[in-house]
Amino acid sequence: MNQLIAPSLLSADFSNLKKDIEMINNSDADWFHLDIMDGVFVPNISFGIPVVRDIKKHAKKPLDVHLMISKPERYFSDFKNAGADIISFHYEASNHLHRSIQVLKDLGVKAGVAINPHTNISLLEDIICHVDMILIMSVNPGFGGQKFIENTYDKIKKLKNIILSKNTNTLIEIDGGVNLDNASKLFNAGADILVAGNTVFSSENPTKTILDLKK
Repeated sequence: MNQLIAPSLLSADFSNLKKDIEMINNSDADWFHLDIMDGVFVPNISFGIPVVRDIKKHAKKPLDVHLMISKPERYFSDFKNAGADIISFHYEASNHLHRSIQVLKDLGVKAGVAINPHTNISLLEDIICHVDMILIMSVNPGFGGQKFIENTYDKIKKLKNIILSKNTNTLIEIDGGVNLDNASKLFNAGADILVAGNTVFSSENPTKTILDLKK
């Protein structure tokens, strides 16, 4: 089983972002998680393509780009060219799921589909064999520091059963409210990647916290 940690730079110190990037580079973290918000699909605005491009200049690990934006397919190639290695877009924001997944594949990036807390896992059955990753939101998207939604464990288990029944290698990523108290339970339920923002960047020893989450 994979046990990957992807610190979310949304919680980093943007006045000294290079320092936090280097911390992640030198830690046991596996990916950088970048939350892109447009103020339309979610009620918040974060950062965009120029910042992703600058992060790529210093990052030594894959960039996991999570598009919380409307009509995400408009920007797939731009984020790929900015340095994204994995691009996830929301099921709820796409009218043509298969087509969007294929566009990402043709661009040469790993394709992920994200779902909001209210979205039923069963809706993913038809596309599970075509994606590299499913991102389950364990808080309502748009803001960091929210309380973890407990129903997430059941969703992970249901999704894992679908993945096994389809005999595919699709990874499960969890984003929202991940901390030292629930990390092991999430991995045990079947998660492969945990996104952690506040838990890492509010820690007195972020490097140790990343290692503790991973263990």
